[in-house]
Amino acid sequence: MSSSIPPLITSSLNTSPFKARTNKTQVFRVSSCKVTSTNDNNDHQLILPETQKLILPNNMNVDRRNLLVGLGGVCTAANLASLSSAFAAPIEAPDVASVCKVATSGINPDAVKRTQKCCPPSIPGKDVEPFKFPKEDEEVRMRWPAHKADQYPQQVQWYKDAIKKMRDLPDNHPHSFVQQASIHCAYCNGGYTQELSGFPDVELQIHNSWLFFPFHRWYLYFYERILGNLIGEPTFALPYWNWDDPAGMQIPNIFLGDKSNPLYDEFRNTKHLPPALVDLALGAGNKDQEKCNLITVHRDLITNAVDDTSFFGGVYVAGNEPVQNRDPSVGSVEAGSHTAVHVWVGRPRSEFPNGEDMGNFYSAGYDPLFYVHHTNVDRMWKLWKDLCLPGHVEPAEEDWLNASYVFYDENLNLVRVSNRDSVNIQKLKFDYAESNIKTVPWRDSRPDKRNPKSQNVVHASQPLDAPGKDPLVLKDKNVRVRVGRPERPNDDYTKGYKEILFIDGIAYKNTNKVVSFDVFVNDEVSADDKALSVCDPEYAGGFAQIAHGDMSMPCGARFGLDDLLANTNYNTKDGKAVVVKLVPKTNPPEEITIKKIEIKQVPVSFPFADTKILKTEVPLPVTLGNILKVRVDRPQRTDKNKESKEILIIKGIYPDNKAVKFDVFVNDKVKENTKKEDIPTPCSPEYAGRFARVPLNDDVSSSLIEAKFELDKLFRDTKTENQKEAVVALLAKTVETRGLSITDIKIELVPIETK
Repeated sequence: MSSSIPPLITSSLNTSPFKARTNKTQVFRVSSCKVTSTNDNNDHQLILPETQKLILPNNMNVDRRNLLVGLGGVCTAANLASLSSAFAAPIEAPDVASVCKVATSGINPDAVKRTQKCCPPSIPGKDVEPFKFPKEDEEVRMRWPAHKADQYPQQVQWYKDAIKKMRDLPDNHPHSFVQQASIHCAYCNGGYTQELSGFPDVELQIHNSWLFFPFHRWYLYFYERILGNLIGEPTFALPYWNWDDPAGMQIPNIFLGDKSNPLYDEFRNTKHLPPALVDLALGAGNKDQEKCNLITVHRDLITNAVDDTSFFGGVYVAGNEPVQNRDPSVGSVEAGSHTAVHVWVGRPRSEFPNGEDMGNFYSAGYDPLFYVHHTNVDRMWKLWKDLCLPGHVEPAEEDWLNASYVFYDENLNLVRVSNRDSVNIQKLKFDYAESNIKTVPWRDSRPDKRNPKSQNVVHASQPLDAPGKDPLVLKDKNVRVRVGRPERPNDDYTKGYKEILFIDGIAYKNTNKVVSFDVFVNDEVSADDKALSVCDPEYAGGFAQIAHGDMSMPCGARFGLDDLLANTNYNTKDGKAVVVKLVPKTNPPEEITIKKIEIKQVPVSFPFADTKILKTEVPLPVTLGNILKVRVDRPQRTDKNKESKEILIIKGIYPDNKAVKFDVFVNDKVKENTKKEDIPTPCSPEYAGRFARVPLNDDVSSSLIEAKFELDKLFRDTKTENQKEAVVALLAKTVETRGLSITDIKIELVPIETK
C-alpha cells in the first residue's frame, strides 16, 4: 500500500469496517458487456452489466437489450407476448407500417386541419441497419441562433432552399415534408401500440417520460442531415429558436411573411407575432415578460432539475401506460417551457379546436418553427449538463440506455439508434454556437427575494383543503393543502440533499384541451385569495399538458423547494410544513384529480464532509449507506498485460429488489474542511460514472448487480497513474439505495479489444 494515504475503509451509516478484498468465492448471474460512454466528453467509461437472462416458459431466453422503440422498429427479440407487465424492458415499437394505425389520441376528428394518417411509408427490401457514428474527420454542424440570421446569410439561404426541396418531394417519400411531420404524429397521438412488446392494447408515447429528450434529439439529427443532403451541403446545420435569451424571445423574422416563404406556416397564433415576446410560463400577466422568461428557464434547468429524473422525466418501460410509469413524473423542461411554447405558437382552441399546428402533437411537425423550437429544447439538455451541478447526469438505467428508435437516414436507409448513442454530441458531429454556459442570461435569474416585513405566512387557523383518502379535485377554484416537510437528520451527509415537492396521480378524462395549473408555496394569502404572478418567488412552477385524449392514467410533476424557501425567507429549520396552492388555468375549466402531494429529500450532491477512519477490518458484505469509501489495491502491470485497461468492478445484492442508483468517485479529495466549490461533480476528473437499475421483479436474479468502470483516463487526469491503490467512494443517489449490500469491490486488468 502507498504510504501517501492513510488506511481508509469507511461507511457513513454502517459502522462495521470491512476488508476491501476477499478470497471468498461469490456467485453472480450477470457478466460484463462492452464499454459505453455516458457523457459528452467521453471522459468516463461505464461498462454496464450484460442483460440478465430470464428463464421463461418452454426454456425461452430473452435478452432484454434486444428491444426497440421508434420509427420502423423491427422485432429483434424472442416472442414477448407472455411476459408480465411488471417485467422491466426498453419499449419495443412495431415495424415500419404494418401495424401502424390512424392517429386519434388528443384529436377532435370533426375539426382536423391535417391528416391523421401518420404512418410512415414502407420501402420493400429495406432491413434495419445498425447505427454508425459519423466519421471522425466529418466537420461539425454548428447550429446557430435564428434571431441572428443576418450574421448567418449562407446558412439562412441553405435552410430555405432545403425546406423548399423537402416540400417539393411527393408526400409518400420518406424525406418529404409531410412524412417528416408524420413521425411526430405517429409516436405522439396513438399511431402505434406496444404490440411487439406483448402489449397490443397499450399505446406507445414518447412524451411524459425519460424518452422525451433522446427521441427528439435523434429526430432532429436525421432531419438536419436529410435537409443538408437535399441541397448537397454536408455542413448544413439547423438554427435554434433562442427563446432563453431576451434578444431571441420573439418568433424569428425568417419564419414570417407568406406562403412564398418556405419557412412560413399559416396556422400560428396571429396575436403572438412580433413584437410579442414568448410566454414561457403561460401566465406572466402584466409583469416583466422578459424577466419572467429568464426566471422560468432558470427554474426549468436548475431549481426544478436537481437530478436526472426531475430533468428527463420518469421511467418508461414495456407495459407502462404512456404516463403511468414506475416514476410517474414529467421532466421539468418538457412540462414547463417546452409545452408553453407549443401552446403559445399554435392557434387558440377557440379558433382551431385541435390547436393546429404547434398546439397539437399530431400537427406540430408541419410548422418549421417546431424543429427550431426543439433544437433549442435539445440545447437545454446540453446546457443542463454544462452547468456541472451535482445530479446533472443522464439516466444510467439499462432500460434507458438500451431504448432505441429507427429512422430513415439521409440515404433512405433504415437505421436503428439507441439512447446511449445520443449522449455524446461531439461524436454525432453537431454543436451549438453562442452557447457558453458561463454567459447564458438565465443562469443567475432567480426571483427577487421576498421582503420579510411584507411576508404573510399562512397560519394553521386559515382554512385548508385536507388531503384525505379521496383525491383532491381541481377545477375552477384554487386548492390549498398543508404539506409536512420530512425531518432532515442532523448529520453532515444530508447537506447534499434537496427538498422536492412531488405532486403525483395527476389525471383528467376525455378532454381535448390544454390542461394546466400553477403551483405556489407559502404565498401571501389575501382576502380575495388572489394568486401571485409566476415571476414571484413563491411560484414553484407549473404543470401543462397538450391534449392526448383520455388522460385518466396518472402522471406527476416535481418542484425544487430549496431556492424557493430561501427566496421567501421561510424558516427552513423550524418550519415543519408548507402550504401548497394549486391554481387551475385550463379554460374552460376541466376537472383534474390529484392523488398525492408530498415532500421528499433527494440526495443529489457529494456529502459535505469525509467519513471517519475505521481501523478494524471485517469481511464483506457491508451496507452502502449514504456514502461508502473503500481503499482498493491496483493490479500490477507487466510486459504480458501492458496492453490492457484497468476496470473497477463493484458487485452487490439487494434482497428486496429495489431501484438502485449510485455515483462512483475515485481518489476524491473531500475532507471535513473541504470548500464547497472543491467538492467533485460529474464534470470532475474524479467522477468514474453512475450505476442505476430499475427493479425487475425477478425473484431469481434481479437483485444482483455488477457495475464496471474504466479507470485509465481517470487516473491520467487525476495524476495517479503510479499509485498502487485507489480510494473508491460510492454515493447513494436514492434513499432506497442506502440499503444495498456491497459484496465485492476490486480493480482488474482487462485486455484491450482490437478490431
